[in-house]
Amino acid sequence: MIADVPRYHYNQGMSRNDFLYTDRIVVTGAGSGIGKAVAERFASEGYTVFGLSRTIEEKRTDVGKGSITGVRCDVTDDESISHAIERIGDFSIIVHSAGFGIAGAAEDTPPDAARKQIETNYFGVLNMNRHALPVMRKHAKSLVVIISSIAGRVPIPFQSHYSSSKYALEAYAGCLKMEAACFGVECTLVEPGDIRTGFTEHRSFPHIENSVYKDMAERAVARMVDDELNGMSPQSVADVVFKVSKKKHPPLRVAVGFQYKALMVLARLLPDSVILAILKKMYRV
Repeated sequence: MIADVPRYHYNQGMSRNDFLYTDRIVVTGAGSGIGKAVAERFASEGYTVFGLSRTIEEKRTDVGKGSITGVRCDVTDDESISHAIERIGDFSIIVHSAGFGIAGAAEDTPPDAARKQIETNYFGVLNMNRHALPVMRKHAKSLVVIISSIAGRVPIPFQSHYSSSKYALEAYAGCLKMEAACFGVECTLVEPGDIRTGFTEHRSFPHIENSVYKDMAERAVARMVDDELNGMSPQSVADVVFKVSKKKHPPLRVAVGFQYKALMVLARLLPDSVILAILKKMYRV
């Protein structure tokens, strides 16, 4: 076990009995992108961060007033998760950032590729929480943050299986928030839009060459790539996650960026047919 004595972080205006998050936090997908930015943000504020990734270097690095300790872990492997949680020991915040994206027509995507997408993005969160929640329930307050996506609220053409994995997380998080509230467990979905990360270059695009959807798919993905390369920084998401951790009653959902917050308002107000027409125009399909 990685030994350390937990300290507590208090929010301004709150008493000791009001809000008790330890200074120990677990971040999945911490090797790059949003997960890495989240780990660095919390460490800079004095937290003891355990950054999980399949390829992360297993060492402790001082960052600001805190530290990041790399722990190798595969969120799709139960034994790997069990070993990582046992090593880490105590913590009261977990941020789920592990995931990847596949693109292409819903019809074309091979079942094994779709299953792999869901296995990592959705079941990866479930797998981690099965081991994390028994540890976190020991505290008066604990927090689960799931990095979802705007694609979990509105369907993105030619990213149907990625959107599906995020839609599933949206339902799961709402259920967890209700079910675990009596144990002091809070749950929040942080929903970024287009972010500049390695996610773009690692997006899989299987079985496109002979597809009847080829031209449309390539136009849509080109638009996605352009938006992501010109999108917000992963630090902007990390700042939102940190802000959520300072709320006494975190909301279920937080969109990142004014334009995406506005889009979510429109998604609630406009008919589905109008939303789909807007998305088709955006992605040139």
